[in-house]
Amino acid sequence: MDISWHFIFVTSSRGDTIMDERAYERSHPWISFRPGLARATPQLWSLLGQAAARCEQVARAVLPPAAAAEMHKLYLIKGARATTAIEGNTLTEEQVRDRLDGQLELPISQEYLGREIDNILRACEDIFGRVIAPEPIRLTPDWIREANRLVLAGLEEHLEEGVVPGDVPPFSVGVARYPGAPREDCRFLLEQLCEWLEEDAVWPELEEHLGSAVAVALLRAIFAHLYIAWIHPFGDGNGRTARLAEFLILAGAGVPSPATHLLGNHYNLTRADYYRQLDRSSRANGGRGDALGFIVYSLQGFLDGLDEQCRYVEEVQSWLAWEHYVYWKFRLHPRSPAMNRRREVVLVLGRHAKPVRKREIPDLAPALARLYSTKTAKTLTRDLNWLLANELLEKEAGSYRAPIHMMQQFLPVRA
Repeated sequence: MDISWHFIFVTSSRGDTIMDERAYERSHPWISFRPGLARATPQLWSLLGQAAARCEQVARAVLPPAAAAEMHKLYLIKGARATTAIEGNTLTEEQVRDRLDGQLELPISQEYLGREIDNILRACEDIFGRVIAPEPIRLTPDWIREANRLVLAGLEEHLEEGVVPGDVPPFSVGVARYPGAPREDCRFLLEQLCEWLEEDAVWPELEEHLGSAVAVALLRAIFAHLYIAWIHPFGDGNGRTARLAEFLILAGAGVPSPATHLLGNHYNLTRADYYRQLDRSSRANGGRGDALGFIVYSLQGFLDGLDEQCRYVEEVQSWLAWEHYVYWKFRLHPRSPAMNRRREVVLVLGRHAKPVRKREIPDLAPALARLYSTKTAKTLTRDLNWLLANELLEKEAGSYRAPIHMMQQFLPVRA
């Protein structure tokens, strides 16, 4: 069901009902609150289905608590950095990690960069806290205004004159050549956006048709992002606010926490294309706008990010299977200092994706350095030869690696 808020009905002094067109309908006809999914290509539906399936795969991944916590932290860092980097923040991923750990000291002139990161991290933490609360989390105009206040908190001296966090300014706002919606319509448009995304029957009907709450949440999240960018209600921080709204909807729908940051990370990695896609979305269709191109662009990046996460999960699970296999193999042999050394070599090499040269092996880990500190090179050679003979190592061009690929017996055969 498509809903469009086109007209306000008023009564004239003569008692006649007339239609009064709002300013945004003349200046921004693409803000129509119509999904337009009837024109969606097979590519869009395919990407949406694949993304929902990959989310399910990540959600069901069995990982040790430490590996799961690191994955959550890694993508939280990527997401916070991405959503600020798009706006010009120059802190690196390593610096954002240090900031999260309370270990980053910045010069006074750069402290605002850290504050921008702090604000996004705090907003994400607040959203996750509300997701697990008994009351369902919803997108509302008040939440959008509060999100803008939060992303700009403590940055007032770096804002343009007249910009008040969370408020719609009386002067026009835009980015590059794109003008935001008329100021007198912004509050109305935010109300209609939230009502459309939270109340319209089109979403439960689509969820029933697709059989996937995650797929519908992805569409709603991308629409939320796009429409806030189109409306551009605030004096600053519109992009960060739009990406937080996207994050809110995904987290509220049960998308795995690492995946909730993938859209923002995609926009940052493809920043030039991100702005091109936003520009095209409003100019397409003869100036009447078309969201479908932006949706396809977003879904493709989201899916690429999920593929990366699935590979991370597979690597952890392969390592766990390999570790279990190694301990099982060594239980078949009597315990001895030599067997302890050989087992440690296999376990350490299992953590290295690339082959390692013989002379480098004792320096790969402190445990190996201790075990071989009093041994000769011949001892290492004997240990490696034994491991090769028992198919616990492979040798390639003078280097050694653990054959973890043995844990992946059913991958498709490739030339």
